Amino acid sequence: MIEVEFYSGINGLCGFMVTGHSMQNEDGEDIICSFVSSACLMTANTITDVIGLDADAQSESGRMKLMILENATRAQDILKGLRLHLTELEKDYPENIKVINRRCNNA
Repeated sequence: MIEVEFYSGINGLCGFMVTGHSMQNEDGEDIICSFVSSACLMTANTITDVIGLDADAQSESGRMKLMILENATRAQDILKGLRLHLTELEKDYPENIKVINRRCNNA
């Protein structure tokens, strides 16, 4: 199962971490993993390369993390959009994806 944790603090969302695999199909043919990976990579690239916020971004097989290291106010719309997108996917594929909301350590 894919687990997506969204972290929020005093100023709203401050990052996310994705772990696991959906196990819906074989590697390279799993559309749920592809949906999630593509959406998360677009979000991370938009926040770091387009908006230009300082963030801790890590990606490896089965795990991706993005934590914004400065005031995340400018990233709220893109993070909320990602959370909405993945929450809707969770409704369609409840056995394959789970969205969790947590507080940041600094909240």
